[in-house]
Amino acid sequence: MKVLYKNCPTVFVALFVCASCLFSGMYAQAASPYYYQIKIYHFKTATQESRLDAYLQNAYIPALHKAGVKNVGVFKVLKQDSLDKKIYVYVPYKTWEALENIDQKLYKDQAYVDAGKDYLEALYNNPVYTRIETIVLRAFPGAPEPNVPNLTAKKADRIYELRSYESATEKYNASKVKMFNVGNEIGIFKGYNFNAIFYAEVIAGSHMPNLMYMTTFNGLQDNKDKWKLFFNDDRFKALGKMDEYQKNVSKAESLFLYPADYSDY
Repeated sequence: MKVLYKNCPTVFVALFVCASCLFSGMYAQAASPYYYQIKIYHFKTATQESRLDAYLQNAYIPALHKAGVKNVGVFKVLKQDSLDKKIYVYVPYKTWEALENIDQKLYKDQAYVDAGKDYLEALYNNPVYTRIETIVLRAFPGAPEPNVPNLTAKKADRIYELRSYESATEKYNASKVKMFNVGNEIGIFKGYNFNAIFYAEVIAGSHMPNLMYMTTFNGLQDNKDKWKLFFNDDRFKALGKMDEYQKNVSKAESLFLYPADYSDY
């Protein structure tokens, strides 16, 4: 390896980068993975919520549809914090370029600008939200595209569970990502009809290193029943005992959401 470094540093760097890519999730094996954006709107009042709903329903989602973005999800927290309420907006993009260029494309849409005027031109002393938090994710190789859940319950009764797994280091995060893909944890979820919308690694956000995924259920009891089956699955138990997957989650969070009536999901 020293000879490579002395005589051909470019090759050495290329080998190092390639090995890092393989270690951190083997994305080279994925066929055009989607990129996901989760925008979290923080707000305080019912008036702000109403204005956000109007913007998302009448301006943002229609404009995204016009721009070729399908299946936009808008979700509200089942048990809201009274001092810091939140709305989660999930947007799937086929390419990084689509995500990067979407704002410019929307502002060129006059229908969007007109419909979103209250939001887009809100005054500093009468804002629509308190702040926006943004998370950008890259789809897993084992689930490179988003799914539309196959649920039978009425929209108002459905539960969407957003889970976040933080790791102590990038190495442990790579281990957990590998557990989902190579270890086929995704396949175990599919076997019990968790109806996942996405599985992805966080590439930009305030909580990293991290991975996130969203599963969907006909209700809270459906959620409880399926998790019981999952945790009792022999394949999952075997994965949890493997040396390479030890201590790969330092903090796990689960958030129960329900869809807005105008959400695509």
